[in-house]
Amino acid sequence: MSFSYVVKEGVAGFSRARLSTITAITALTLAVLLIGVLIRVAFSAYEVAQSMRGMVEVEVFLKDVNDDEVNGIRGAIEGRGITSDIGYVSKDSAAAIFRNEFGEEGAALADLKFLPASFKLRIREDYPLDSINIQLAWLRELSGIDEVTFNQQLLEVLESRINTVVLMGGSLGAFIMLVSLFLVYNTIRLTIYARKRLIKAMKLVGATNAFIRRPFLVEGLIQGLVSAMISVGLLLAIFNWLLPTWVPQLAYFGWPWGNPLLLIAIMSLLALTMGWLGSNLAARKFIRETSVA
Repeated sequence: MSFSYVVKEGVAGFSRARLSTITAITALTLAVLLIGVLIRVAFSAYEVAQSMRGMVEVEVFLKDVNDDEVNGIRGAIEGRGITSDIGYVSKDSAAAIFRNEFGEEGAALADLKFLPASFKLRIREDYPLDSINIQLAWLRELSGIDEVTFNQQLLEVLESRINTVVLMGGSLGAFIMLVSLFLVYNTIRLTIYARKRLIKAMKLVGATNAFIRRPFLVEGLIQGLVSAMISVGLLLAIFNWLLPTWVPQLAYFGWPWGNPLLLIAIMSLLALTMGWLGSNLAARKFIRETSVA
């Protein structure tokens, strides 16, 4: 069987069930577009959340320790590998900060230098929340440490929001992909039904199921290809034109991994896979069940 015959028959399948084909392509396009939008929005939300995580500080207040002990504590903290930045605030610096914040009313207290020296730690953005708690428990037991303060609740809220967005987006995307798969499956089924007599005749002259199935697989791939081109075009229009024009505040959404081609490739591969899978499942089932009797 020549390649040109397979392609010709696959394209011809569009005219045999026009409404079903248009419906399948539309559903598959919307599904792939939604997946692309979800990936881009989720990636941007993840970047924002990670940036906010990097802004959360752990403040470590020290007892009355000398310079050697301060350096020892800094070295012990750095050795744990949990921080992206460590800032040291001496007693003099703490007093100056207090004076700036409270003005002349706080000058007398600031001169007493009653505020302790401290370290301000920036936790690595990729460090797990559970592991942070373990490290902070170790830190509180470290010699020379008086108190450790940490806004754990903020990080827990961030983690919860990220997980919720991923779960809801993934569930919605999976549901729509299943609907699209069913529509492609149904379109190929209708095309096979329309050619039922021809399939019987082909089987009578010795054609195998695989031989008969190939044009239908091409039809499914073409549906996926058309859906991919339309969905990618719509995605580019939404993020490069519609959002910057209508909602400038949302125009900052970045491309996942900094490259639009990666998301375009994912969407195209997804559309082609769904088109091929739906047509393959339908062709295998209904061609095998088509009797020559």
